[in-house]
Amino acid sequence: MTSIVRSFEMLIIFPISCLEKTFPGTSSIFCNTFFSWGFIFIVLFTNCQKKKSSDTTKYDKKNSNQIIKIENIGLKTDEDNGGLFLPDGFGALVVADSVGPSRHLAVNDNGDIYVKLRVATGNNGNIALRDTNNDGKADVFMRFGDYPNDGKFGTEMRIHNGYLYFSSELVVYRQKLNPFKLIPDEKPEIILVDPYPIRWHNAKSLAFDNDGNMYVTFSAPTNACEDWESKPGDSNSTANVKGEFPCSQLDILGGIWKFDENKLGQSKSDGQRIATGIRSVVGISWNNEDNSLYAINHGRDFLHNHAPQFFSEWQNAVLPAEELMKIKEGDDYGWPYSYYDHFKNKKMLAPEYGGNGVKEAKGYTNPIMGLPAHWAPNDLLFYKGNQFPKKYKKGVFIAFHGSTNRVPYPQGGYIVAFVPFINEKPTNKWEIFADGFAGVDTIVNMSDAKYRPMGLSEGPDGSLYISESKKGKIWRILFNGDSETFGEKQLVNMEKRKTKSYIKMPNEKTDNLSFK
Repeated sequence: MTSIVRSFEMLIIFPISCLEKTFPGTSSIFCNTFFSWGFIFIVLFTNCQKKKSSDTTKYDKKNSNQIIKIENIGLKTDEDNGGLFLPDGFGALVVADSVGPSRHLAVNDNGDIYVKLRVATGNNGNIALRDTNNDGKADVFMRFGDYPNDGKFGTEMRIHNGYLYFSSELVVYRQKLNPFKLIPDEKPEIILVDPYPIRWHNAKSLAFDNDGNMYVTFSAPTNACEDWESKPGDSNSTANVKGEFPCSQLDILGGIWKFDENKLGQSKSDGQRIATGIRSVVGISWNNEDNSLYAINHGRDFLHNHAPQFFSEWQNAVLPAEELMKIKEGDDYGWPYSYYDHFKNKKMLAPEYGGNGVKEAKGYTNPIMGLPAHWAPNDLLFYKGNQFPKKYKKGVFIAFHGSTNRVPYPQGGYIVAFVPFINEKPTNKWEIFADGFAGVDTIVNMSDAKYRPMGLSEGPDGSLYISESKKGKIWRILFNGDSETFGEKQLVNMEKRKTKSYIKMPNEKTDNLSFK
């Protein structure tokens, strides 16, 4: 608007001032005329610009030197919501059907999407997506990265301070984003190298605070720091195995470390461990509302396998909890010596260290909320936008990748849930936000699920993007309902879905698949 006014001054006012000097007394006539038409010009031009901003943006595919802006005004969602079930008023469209098995994703301010692929093509382990006609569907796909493929569990993809940060299993990289180009020009810079070999639970999840710090997860490779030399007899059973004490893995793993986000070539020794006793974290996030780090932890497995005299197969399926954590410096969450029982809201002593399901473990940090067992929470996102109804503001979305080891009971998870926050605390009630990924009613093995939700990202317009790890399908969820009237009524159908076998807590007898 300022530039328009200045242009008007140059085109209209300056000539009038010259006319007054030449023919005194004529300026008033011209001023009335020119200013009237000038005002109309400004109004019409401004309205035109406003209208243009809500229209779809033209984009020349041959010219990459163009910033595009994504708008959701008038955007149509898919008739079937891309196969998803959502609360009333929400809709979804499929941005891309199958970019390849995907981990986390990030959406730039102009709507460009960056996805961390599980399996690289050559050295290109990332893919960039662009929608050039603003129909919500990606029509440009470009692989990039140029970094060694050192395993299948490289996870992270984040945009922070003009850089694209991503990780393999052993290395954290970044590339400077060019606002005029889809993919970065420069080769990836190495921010951090993990000096230890590839192992289980080796996702390098990232989060950034507002003081130049980068937080990185270093998860433990074992279930309970088992000392396999202590296994009794020569049987193939894992029953009564002992845990290593003290657990040597905690010296270098099983926690979250803090590093300088701008320092290149860092190793573990350059960082500071801020929390320990954390088995496996795939998703972490910095919440600006309370300036705190949050994480979602995969609870341990095999309570029945390691201690069948104390834990039944059913208890093995419903315990222990996955944990939503608010990380504070110095926290010890107790792995491997304890686990969190969300029915008792207590840390219990692990059977490998003398626990029997009754003995409490004291002195460890409790999560702020316990989540259903073995659902594999792999990403979390605090909603900051204004597109969704007010109840979602400042709450957290969680992508549950789905369980693998609840047999003989159905596997669980495979949804995106939402946890409302009130006064910066979770309500301890989770809701189903997006369902339909599984595609089947009963999941015996994880391979039965059609899709497995993995990554979450918020778009510049407040849309929610979801990636999945089997084929690389990407959804975009929008709200087109009435925010003022949105409430419990719009959630009724989602509550009914909690009866699904992969969502409800299994009944000890009737849901035991081995007896059917």
